[in-house]
Amino acid sequence: MSFTIPKPRIRRVERSELAVPATSTHFFERAARSAADFIFLDLEDAVAPARKPEAREIAIEALNRIDWGNKTLAVRINGLDTEWAHRDIIEIAGRCPRLDLVMVPKVGTAFDVRFVDALLTGLEREFPRAKPLGIEILIETTLGLSNVEDIVQASERLEAVIFGIGDYSIDLRTCGEVIGASDPRYAVLTDPDERGGRHAHWNDQWHFALARIANACRAHGLRAIDGPYANFGDPVGFRASAERAAALGFEGKWAIHPSQLDIANEVFSPTAREVSWAREIIAKIQSASAGGDGAFGQDGVLIDLAVLKRAQAIIDRDQAIAAAGREGARDVT
Repeated sequence: MSFTIPKPRIRRVERSELAVPATSTHFFERAARSAADFIFLDLEDAVAPARKPEAREIAIEALNRIDWGNKTLAVRINGLDTEWAHRDIIEIAGRCPRLDLVMVPKVGTAFDVRFVDALLTGLEREFPRAKPLGIEILIETTLGLSNVEDIVQASERLEAVIFGIGDYSIDLRTCGEVIGASDPRYAVLTDPDERGGRHAHWNDQWHFALARIANACRAHGLRAIDGPYANFGDPVGFRASAERAAALGFEGKWAIHPSQLDIANEVFSPTAREVSWAREIIAKIQSASAGGDGAFGQDGVLIDLAVLKRAQAIIDRDQAIAAAGREGARDVT
């Protein structure tokens, strides 16, 4: 490893993050009883401008009144360039002891995060809390993505980065009809086959953004969370989107509808088979090490200390889910 080792951040299980409009009070109790690991009340995109101050008060009342159990709670404030953002932070951070994190949309530079950090630090001096508030942010602009490596280093409060695919696609000027869906235009053609036919292979137009965010987060100990898949009537598409993110190192995904929660929780949990494999590998490597060997072959595959790290990561993930009071490893045949 490098001599430079990032400071550890607060670890939370965040496989599924349920979005709840702050003005949709009829959803609050159901959200609290849902399978979501993480819930945020939204003051930004889900609230009309005329109702912003009202929505803030509704969110504060709900955070203080409802029994949210062991769920992690956040509020998505309005953009820092709006007339509501600073009051969102002041009122919610000062009056909601149950709150865990402040979610900041459309972060463009490291200064945006440092500004929120400084404001929270002052508020916590005025209104002491049992635990400092965390920050999670949305990278949903081209400016934000171009600065993401600096942004993730801006504050020790920063815990997670979410890819805001909707606004990002608008800023990139490549938005489609369904947020989070693939675009059939982003494809390559094969050469003609023996009959002259050519076949289109779809590519993932979001790969660059996802991979860059995941790499920046892993380099500095943050959680990478994938954004929404708007077509909640398409569970197969949602699962494919979640699995793509998991393959790139993301820890969880937004859910805009409760029907997406179980899928996200499943995709971002180790399978029973993975846990069994990890335990077997750990035992075999420990046995080999006791005999003086650091590596061995198994079914034609090299097993060494690098594989041990992978196995231990699976066990750690499964144990973290169990410790958080969530369900453990999933069964996948």
